[in-house]
Amino acid sequence: MNLKIRLSLMNFLEFAVWGAYLTSMGNYLGKAGMGAEISWFYAIQGIVSIFMPTIMGIVADRYVQPQRLLGICHFIAGAAMLSLCYIGMTDAQPDKTTFMAVYIVSVAFYMPTLALSNTAAFTMLKDHGMDTVKDFPPIRVFGTVGFIATMWFVNCAVWDNGSLFFTLDENAAKFQYTYMQFGVSGILGLLLFAYCLTLPQCRLVGKPSQSVAESLGLNAFKLFKQKRMALFFIFSALLGMSLQVTNGYATPFITSFKGDPAMADTFGANNATMLVSLSQVAEALCILLIPFFLKRYGIKTVMLIAMFAWVGRFGFFGLGNPAFPGVILFILSCLVYGVAFDFFNVSGGLFVDKECDVKVRASAQGLFMLMTNGLGATVGTLAAGAVINNYCQWNEQGFLMGDWKTCWFIFAAYALVVGVAFALVFNPEKKNVKN
Repeated sequence: MNLKIRLSLMNFLEFAVWGAYLTSMGNYLGKAGMGAEISWFYAIQGIVSIFMPTIMGIVADRYVQPQRLLGICHFIAGAAMLSLCYIGMTDAQPDKTTFMAVYIVSVAFYMPTLALSNTAAFTMLKDHGMDTVKDFPPIRVFGTVGFIATMWFVNCAVWDNGSLFFTLDENAAKFQYTYMQFGVSGILGLLLFAYCLTLPQCRLVGKPSQSVAESLGLNAFKLFKQKRMALFFIFSALLGMSLQVTNGYATPFITSFKGDPAMADTFGANNATMLVSLSQVAEALCILLIPFFLKRYGIKTVMLIAMFAWVGRFGFFGLGNPAFPGVILFILSCLVYGVAFDFFNVSGGLFVDKECDVKVRASAQGLFMLMTNGLGATVGTLAAGAVINNYCQWNEQGFLMGDWKTCWFIFAAYALVVGVAFALVFNPEKKNVKN
Protein backbone atom coordinates (compact mmCIF):
# COMPACT_ATOMS: atom_id res chain seq x y z
CA MET A 1 0.00 0.00 0.00
CA ASN A 2 1.17 3.55 -0.74
CA LEU A 3 3.04 4.97 2.28
CA LYS A 4 0.99 8.18 2.34
CA ILE A 5 -2.24 6.18 2.45
CA ARG A 6 -0.88 4.01 5.25
CA LEU A 7 0.18 7.03 7.30
CA SER A 8 -3.16 8.71 6.63
CA LEU A 9 -4.92 5.67 8.06
CA MET A 10 -2.59 5.74 11.06
CA ASN A 11 -3.47 9.38 11.71
CA PHE A 12 -7.17 8.67 11.21
CA LEU A 13 -7.10 5.99 13.91
CA GLU A 14 -4.79 8.03 16.17
CA PHE A 15 -7.33 10.80 16.57
CA ALA A 16 -10.42 8.61 16.23
CA VAL A 17 -9.36 7.01 19.53
CA TRP A 18 -9.49 10.44 21.20
CA GLY A 19 -12.60 11.75 19.47
CA ALA A 20 -14.69 8.84 20.79
CA TYR A 21 -14.80 10.31 24.29
CA LEU A 22 -12.99 13.65 24.59
CA THR A 23 -15.97 15.94 24.03
CA SER A 24 -18.78 13.63 25.21
CA MET A 25 -17.24 12.21 28.39
CA GLY A 26 -18.76 14.92 30.58
CA ASN A 27 -22.33 13.74 29.98
CA TYR A 28 -21.50 10.20 31.11
CA LEU A 29 -19.54 11.37 34.15
CA GLY A 30 -22.48 13.48 35.28
CA LYS A 31 -24.90 10.56 35.13
CA ALA A 32 -22.37 8.25 36.78
CA GLY A 33 -22.08 10.46 39.87
CA MET A 34 -18.75 12.03 38.92
CA GLY A 35 -20.01 15.34 37.52
CA ALA A 36 -18.16 17.39 40.13
CA GLU A 37 -14.90 15.78 39.00
CA ILE A 38 -15.22 16.54 35.27
CA SER A 39 -12.54 19.23 35.48
CA TRP A 40 -10.10 16.73 37.03
CA PHE A 41 -10.65 14.22 34.23
CA TYR A 42 -9.59 16.86 31.71
CA ALA A 43 -6.87 18.34 33.90
CA ILE A 44 -5.22 14.92 34.11
CA GLN A 45 -4.55 15.13 30.37
CA GLY A 46 -2.59 18.31 31.00
CA ILE A 47 -0.75 16.87 34.00
CA VAL A 48 0.49 13.76 32.17
CA SER A 49 1.39 15.93 29.16
CA ILE A 50 4.00 17.63 31.33
CA PHE A 51 6.22 14.54 31.58
CA MET A 52 4.94 11.45 29.73
CA PRO A 53 5.60 12.64 26.13
CA THR A 54 9.17 13.53 27.09
CA ILE A 55 9.78 10.16 28.73
CA MET A 56 8.34 8.23 25.80
CA GLY A 57 10.28 10.45 23.38
CA ILE A 58 13.54 9.46 25.05
CA VAL A 59 12.56 5.78 24.86
CA ALA A 60 11.69 6.16 21.16
CA ASP A 61 14.99 7.94 20.45
CA ARG A 62 17.20 5.34 22.12
CA TYR A 63 15.54 2.00 22.78
CA VAL A 64 12.31 1.20 20.89
CA GLN A 65 11.40 2.09 17.33
CA PRO A 66 8.72 4.83 17.42
CA GLN A 67 6.12 2.89 15.43
CA ARG A 68 6.48 -0.06 17.83
CA LEU A 69 6.30 2.15 20.92
CA LEU A 70 3.25 3.85 19.40
CA GLY A 71 1.56 0.46 19.17
CA ILE A 72 2.54 -0.56 22.71
CA CYS A 73 1.17 2.68 24.15
CA HIS A 74 -2.11 2.23 22.29
CA PHE A 75 -2.40 -1.35 23.52
CA ILE A 76 -2.12 -0.24 27.16
CA ALA A 77 -4.35 2.82 26.68
CA GLY A 78 -6.93 0.80 24.74
CA ALA A 79 -7.03 -1.97 27.33
CA ALA A 80 -7.59 0.64 30.05
CA MET A 81 -10.42 2.22 28.01
CA LEU A 82 -12.11 -1.17 27.64
CA SER A 83 -11.74 -1.59 31.40
CA LEU A 84 -13.57 1.72 31.91
CA CYS A 85 -16.34 0.45 29.66
CA TYR A 86 -16.59 -2.75 31.71
CA ILE A 87 -16.61 -0.83 35.00
CA GLY A 88 -19.44 1.38 33.72
CA MET A 89 -21.32 -1.65 32.41
CA THR A 90 -21.24 -3.42 35.77
CA ASP A 91 -21.90 -0.43 38.03
CA ALA A 92 -24.14 2.55 37.26
CA GLN A 93 -22.32 4.57 39.94
CA PRO A 94 -18.68 3.36 39.74
CA ASP A 95 -16.21 3.82 42.55
CA LYS A 96 -14.60 7.17 41.79
CA THR A 97 -11.09 6.20 42.89
CA THR A 98 -11.00 3.02 40.81
CA PHE A 99 -12.51 4.69 37.75
CA MET A 100 -10.12 7.63 37.96
CA ALA A 101 -7.08 5.37 38.43
CA VAL A 102 -7.89 3.32 35.32
CA TYR A 103 -8.55 6.52 33.37
CA ILE A 104 -5.17 7.93 34.42
CA VAL A 105 -3.43 4.82 33.06
CA SER A 106 -5.21 5.18 29.72
CA VAL A 107 -4.49 8.90 29.34
CA ALA A 108 -0.89 8.54 30.53
CA PHE A 109 -0.16 6.18 27.66
CA TYR A 110 -2.36 7.88 25.07
CA MET A 111 -1.04 11.45 25.33
CA PRO A 112 2.54 10.51 24.30
CA THR A 113 1.17 8.92 21.11
CA LEU A 114 0.30 12.37 19.75
CA ALA A 115 4.02 13.07 19.44
CA LEU A 116 5.02 9.48 18.68
CA SER A 117 2.68 9.32 15.68
CA ASN A 118 4.34 12.46 14.29
CA THR A 119 7.81 11.07 14.95
CA ALA A 120 6.96 7.80 13.20
CA ALA A 121 5.40 9.59 10.23
CA PHE A 122 8.32 12.00 9.82
CA THR A 123 10.86 9.18 10.01
CA MET A 124 9.07 7.02 7.44
CA LEU A 125 8.58 9.91 5.04
CA LYS A 126 12.27 10.87 5.25
CA ASP A 127 13.38 7.25 4.87
CA HIS A 128 11.37 7.10 1.63
CA GLY A 129 12.84 10.36 0.30
CA MET A 130 9.72 12.49 0.82
CA ASP A 131 9.40 16.10 1.94
CA THR A 132 7.78 16.32 5.39
CA VAL A 133 6.78 19.96 4.94
CA LYS A 134 4.95 19.19 1.72
CA ASP A 135 3.70 15.65 2.32
CA PHE A 136 2.77 15.58 6.01
CA PRO A 137 -0.03 18.23 6.26
CA PRO A 138 -2.43 16.32 3.93
CA ILE A 139 -1.71 13.20 5.97
CA ARG A 140 -2.38 15.00 9.27
CA VAL A 141 -5.75 16.26 8.03
CA PHE A 142 -7.01 12.67 8.18
CA GLY A 143 -6.42 12.81 11.94
CA THR A 144 -9.04 15.53 12.25
CA VAL A 145 -11.34 13.54 9.95
CA GLY A 146 -10.96 10.54 12.27
CA PHE A 147 -11.72 12.68 15.32
CA ILE A 148 -14.90 14.00 13.70
CA ALA A 149 -15.95 10.55 12.46
CA THR A 150 -15.97 9.02 15.94
CA MET A 151 -17.71 12.08 17.39
CA TRP A 152 -20.52 11.51 14.88
CA PHE A 153 -20.50 7.78 15.59
CA VAL A 154 -20.93 8.08 19.37
CA ASN A 155 -23.46 10.86 18.85
CA CYS A 156 -25.78 8.59 16.83
CA ALA A 157 -24.92 5.03 17.91
CA VAL A 158 -27.28 3.16 20.23
CA TRP A 159 -26.86 -0.34 21.68
CA ASP A 160 -30.23 -1.58 22.87
CA ASN A 161 -31.52 -5.12 23.46
CA GLY A 162 -28.54 -6.68 21.74
CA SER A 163 -28.76 -4.61 18.55
CA LEU A 164 -26.83 -1.64 17.23
CA PHE A 165 -28.61 1.16 15.40
CA PHE A 166 -28.18 4.87 14.72
CA THR A 167 -30.51 7.79 15.38
CA LEU A 168 -30.54 11.56 15.61
CA ASP A 169 -33.64 11.47 17.82
CA GLU A 170 -33.72 11.47 21.60
CA ASN A 171 -32.45 8.20 23.09
CA ALA A 172 -30.88 7.86 26.53
CA ALA A 173 -28.82 4.88 25.32
CA LYS A 174 -26.81 6.87 22.78
CA PHE A 175 -23.10 6.24 23.22
CA GLN A 176 -22.52 9.95 23.86
CA TYR A 177 -24.34 9.52 27.19
CA THR A 178 -22.97 6.11 28.24
CA TYR A 179 -19.86 4.11 29.01
CA MET A 180 -19.96 2.72 25.46
CA GLN A 181 -17.92 5.69 24.23
CA PHE A 182 -14.94 4.28 26.18
CA GLY A 183 -15.54 0.91 24.55
CA VAL A 184 -15.36 2.51 21.09
CA SER A 185 -12.08 4.22 22.02
CA GLY A 186 -10.64 1.01 23.44
CA ILE A 187 -11.51 -1.07 20.37
CA LEU A 188 -9.98 1.52 18.06
CA GLY A 189 -6.86 1.67 20.25
CA LEU A 190 -6.33 -2.09 20.01
CA LEU A 191 -6.97 -1.92 16.26
CA LEU A 192 -4.28 0.75 15.94
CA PHE A 193 -1.92 -1.41 18.03
CA ALA A 194 -2.35 -4.24 15.51
CA TYR A 195 -1.96 -1.83 12.58
CA CYS A 196 1.30 -0.44 14.00
CA LEU A 197 2.78 -3.95 13.83
CA THR A 198 2.45 -3.79 10.03
CA LEU A 199 4.05 -0.36 9.55
CA PRO A 200 7.53 0.04 7.99
CA GLN A 201 10.47 -0.07 10.39
CA CYS A 202 11.92 3.18 11.75
CA ARG A 203 15.54 2.37 12.43
CA LEU A 204 17.09 3.91 15.51
CA VAL A 205 19.83 6.45 14.80
CA GLY A 206 22.73 6.90 17.18
CA LYS A 207 22.73 10.33 18.79
CA PRO A 208 25.42 12.20 20.71
CA SER A 209 25.35 11.81 24.48
CA GLN A 210 23.32 14.40 26.34
CA SER A 211 22.99 15.50 29.92
CA VAL A 212 19.83 14.65 31.83
CA ALA A 213 18.73 18.28 31.54
CA GLU A 214 19.22 18.24 27.77
CA SER A 215 17.40 14.93 27.40
CA LEU A 216 14.41 16.27 29.32
CA GLY A 217 14.43 19.56 27.40
CA LEU A 218 15.15 21.60 30.53
CA ASN A 219 17.78 23.67 28.71
CA ALA A 220 14.93 25.53 26.99
CA PHE A 221 14.03 27.22 30.29
CA LYS A 222 17.00 29.53 29.83
CA LEU A 223 14.83 31.32 27.26
CA PHE A 224 13.03 32.91 30.20
CA LYS A 225 16.11 35.12 30.58
CA GLN A 226 14.93 36.95 27.46
CA LYS A 227 12.07 39.26 28.34
CA ARG A 228 10.22 38.82 25.05
CA MET A 229 10.41 35.02 25.13
CA ALA A 230 9.44 34.99 28.80
CA LEU A 231 6.36 37.08 27.99
CA PHE A 232 5.50 34.80 25.10
CA PHE A 233 5.62 31.65 27.24
CA ILE A 234 3.70 33.30 30.06
CA PHE A 235 0.93 34.36 27.68
CA SER A 236 1.02 30.88 26.15
CA ALA A 237 0.13 29.48 29.57
CA LEU A 238 -2.55 32.14 30.13
CA LEU A 239 -4.16 31.39 26.78
CA GLY A 240 -3.72 27.67 27.36
CA MET A 241 -6.11 28.00 30.29
CA SER A 242 -8.93 28.27 27.74
CA LEU A 243 -8.02 25.20 25.67
CA GLN A 244 -9.87 22.41 27.46
CA VAL A 245 -12.83 24.34 28.87
CA THR A 246 -15.21 23.66 26.00
CA ASN A 247 -13.88 20.13 25.46
CA GLY A 248 -15.01 19.35 28.98
CA TYR A 249 -18.19 21.36 29.29
CA ALA A 250 -19.64 22.19 25.85
CA THR A 251 -21.64 18.97 25.51
CA PRO A 252 -22.98 18.95 29.12
CA PHE A 253 -23.97 22.59 28.57
CA ILE A 254 -25.81 21.99 25.28
CA THR A 255 -27.38 18.77 26.60
CA SER A 256 -28.61 20.64 29.69
CA PHE A 257 -31.25 22.31 27.50
CA LYS A 258 -33.04 18.96 27.50
CA GLY A 259 -34.04 19.91 31.04
CA ASP A 260 -35.98 22.86 29.59
CA PRO A 261 -39.33 21.65 28.17
CA ALA A 262 -39.21 24.38 25.51
CA MET A 263 -35.80 23.14 24.24
CA ALA A 264 -35.95 19.41 25.03
CA ASP A 265 -36.85 18.28 21.50
CA THR A 266 -34.43 20.51 19.59
CA PHE A 267 -31.85 18.89 17.32
CA GLY A 268 -28.92 20.54 19.12
CA ALA A 269 -29.95 19.48 22.63
CA ASN A 270 -30.21 15.84 21.50
CA ASN A 271 -27.10 15.84 19.30
CA ALA A 272 -24.63 17.95 21.26
CA THR A 273 -21.60 15.88 20.24
CA MET A 274 -22.41 16.28 16.54
CA LEU A 275 -23.00 20.01 16.96
CA VAL A 276 -19.68 20.46 18.78
CA SER A 277 -17.93 18.52 15.98
CA LEU A 278 -18.32 21.65 13.84
CA SER A 279 -15.44 23.00 15.95
CA GLN A 280 -13.15 20.30 14.56
CA VAL A 281 -14.37 20.93 11.01
CA ALA A 282 -13.52 24.60 11.44
CA GLU A 283 -10.15 23.64 12.91
CA ALA A 284 -9.24 21.63 9.81
CA LEU A 285 -10.26 24.46 7.49
CA CYS A 286 -8.58 27.28 9.43
CA ILE A 287 -5.16 25.66 9.13
CA LEU A 288 -5.30 26.59 5.45
CA LEU A 289 -5.82 30.28 6.31
CA ILE A 290 -2.75 30.67 8.51
CA PRO A 291 -0.12 31.25 5.78
CA PHE A 292 -2.22 34.07 4.25
CA PHE A 293 -2.82 35.82 7.58
CA LEU A 294 0.79 35.46 8.72
CA LYS A 295 2.12 36.91 5.47
CA ARG A 296 -0.32 39.81 5.41
CA TYR A 297 -0.70 40.76 9.08
CA GLY A 298 2.31 39.38 10.98
CA ILE A 299 2.58 37.01 13.88
CA LYS A 300 1.43 39.33 16.68
CA THR A 301 -1.81 40.19 14.87
CA VAL A 302 -2.47 36.51 14.14
CA MET A 303 -1.99 35.66 17.82
CA LEU A 304 -4.29 38.51 18.81
CA ILE A 305 -6.95 37.26 16.41
CA ALA A 306 -6.73 33.89 18.18
CA MET A 307 -7.07 35.44 21.62
CA PHE A 308 -10.11 37.51 20.71
CA ALA A 309 -11.61 34.50 18.93
CA TRP A 310 -11.74 32.85 22.35
CA VAL A 311 -13.87 35.77 23.51
CA GLY A 312 -16.28 34.93 20.70
CA ARG A 313 -16.09 31.20 21.44
CA PHE A 314 -17.28 31.68 25.02
CA GLY A 315 -19.51 34.69 24.39
CA PHE A 316 -21.55 33.01 21.66
CA PHE A 317 -22.18 30.05 23.96
CA GLY A 318 -23.42 32.45 26.63
CA LEU A 319 -25.83 34.16 24.24
CA GLY A 320 -27.10 31.15 22.26
CA ASN A 321 -29.48 28.24 22.72
CA PRO A 322 -30.36 25.09 20.69
CA ALA A 323 -33.56 26.56 19.20
CA PHE A 324 -33.57 28.70 16.07
CA PRO A 325 -32.28 31.42 15.81
CA GLY A 326 -30.22 30.93 19.00
CA VAL A 327 -28.54 27.85 17.51
CA ILE A 328 -26.87 30.12 14.96
CA LEU A 329 -24.77 31.53 17.81
CA PHE A 330 -23.77 28.01 18.82
CA ILE A 331 -22.68 27.37 15.24
CA LEU A 332 -20.71 30.64 15.22
CA SER A 333 -19.03 29.59 18.48
CA CYS A 334 -17.93 26.35 16.82
CA LEU A 335 -16.68 28.14 13.71
CA VAL A 336 -14.54 30.68 15.59
CA TYR A 337 -13.02 27.79 17.57
CA GLY A 338 -10.98 26.91 14.50
CA VAL A 339 -9.42 30.37 14.56
CA ALA A 340 -9.05 30.39 18.35
CA PHE A 341 -7.25 27.05 18.46
CA ASP A 342 -5.23 26.97 15.23
CA PHE A 343 -4.09 30.56 14.96
CA PHE A 344 -2.28 30.52 18.28
CA ASN A 345 -1.03 26.93 18.35
CA VAL A 346 0.34 26.92 14.81
CA SER A 347 1.57 30.51 14.70
CA GLY A 348 3.04 30.13 18.19
CA GLY A 349 5.01 27.11 17.03
CA LEU A 350 6.25 29.06 14.02
CA PHE A 351 7.28 31.96 16.28
CA VAL A 352 9.31 29.61 18.48
CA ASP A 353 10.95 28.04 15.43
CA LYS A 354 11.88 31.47 14.05
CA GLU A 355 13.10 33.15 17.23
CA CYS A 356 15.01 30.37 19.02
CA ASP A 357 18.53 29.19 18.42
CA VAL A 358 18.74 25.85 16.60
CA LYS A 359 20.43 24.27 19.63
CA VAL A 360 17.32 24.70 21.80
CA ARG A 361 14.65 24.83 19.10
CA ALA A 362 13.25 21.35 19.71
CA SER A 363 13.29 21.86 23.47
CA ALA A 364 11.63 25.26 23.05
CA GLN A 365 8.79 23.63 21.10
CA GLY A 366 8.38 21.20 23.97
CA LEU A 367 8.33 24.10 26.42
CA PHE A 368 5.65 25.83 24.34
CA MET A 369 3.48 22.71 24.50
CA LEU A 370 4.15 22.32 28.21
CA MET A 371 3.05 25.88 28.93
CA THR A 372 -0.11 25.65 26.79
CA ASN A 373 -1.36 22.05 26.89
CA GLY A 374 0.32 21.16 30.16
CA LEU A 375 0.42 23.90 32.77
CA GLY A 376 -2.09 26.29 31.21
CA ALA A 377 -4.71 23.71 30.29
CA THR A 378 -4.48 22.03 33.70
CA VAL A 379 -4.91 25.20 35.74
CA GLY A 380 -7.58 26.56 33.39
CA THR A 381 -9.67 23.39 33.42
CA LEU A 382 -9.64 23.17 37.21
CA ALA A 383 -10.52 26.87 37.53
CA ALA A 384 -13.34 26.52 35.00
CA GLY A 385 -14.64 23.48 36.87
CA ALA A 386 -14.73 25.48 40.11
CA VAL A 387 -16.71 28.26 38.41
CA ILE A 388 -19.21 25.88 36.80
CA ASN A 389 -19.67 23.80 39.95
CA ASN A 390 -20.47 27.05 41.79
CA TYR A 391 -23.16 28.18 39.33
CA CYS A 392 -24.51 24.83 38.08
CA GLN A 393 -25.55 21.49 39.61
CA TRP A 394 -26.45 18.07 38.24
CA ASN A 395 -30.16 17.28 38.62
CA GLU A 396 -31.87 13.91 39.04
CA GLN A 397 -32.32 13.55 35.26
CA GLY A 398 -28.56 13.81 34.72
CA PHE A 399 -28.52 17.37 33.31
CA LEU A 400 -26.06 20.04 34.48
CA MET A 401 -28.48 22.90 35.11
CA GLY A 402 -27.81 26.41 36.38
CA ASP A 403 -26.57 29.86 35.43
CA TRP A 404 -24.52 28.86 32.41
CA LYS A 405 -24.71 32.34 30.93
CA THR A 406 -22.69 33.81 33.79
CA CYS A 407 -20.09 31.03 33.47
CA TRP A 408 -19.52 31.64 29.76
CA PHE A 409 -19.35 35.41 30.24
CA ILE A 410 -16.72 34.96 32.99
CA PHE A 411 -14.61 32.87 30.61
CA ALA A 412 -15.10 35.42 27.81
CA ALA A 413 -14.06 38.28 30.10
CA TYR A 414 -10.92 36.38 31.07
CA ALA A 415 -9.99 35.80 27.41
CA LEU A 416 -10.61 39.49 26.70
CA VAL A 417 -8.29 40.62 29.53
CA VAL A 418 -5.55 38.27 28.31
CA GLY A 419 -5.93 39.53 24.75
CA VAL A 420 -5.76 43.21 25.72
CA ALA A 421 -2.74 42.62 27.98
CA PHE A 422 -0.98 40.71 25.19
CA ALA A 423 -1.61 43.57 22.76
CA LEU A 424 -0.12 46.09 25.17
CA VAL A 425 3.01 44.32 26.41
CA PHE A 426 4.13 41.84 23.73
CA ASN A 427 6.27 43.19 20.89
CA PRO A 428 7.73 40.47 18.66
CA GLU A 429 8.96 42.99 16.09
CA LYS A 430 12.00 43.81 18.17
CA LYS A 431 15.20 42.05 17.25
CA ASN A 432 15.80 38.90 19.23
CA VAL A 433 18.88 38.55 21.40
CA LYS A 434 20.78 35.50 20.20
CA ASN A 435 21.32 32.65 22.65
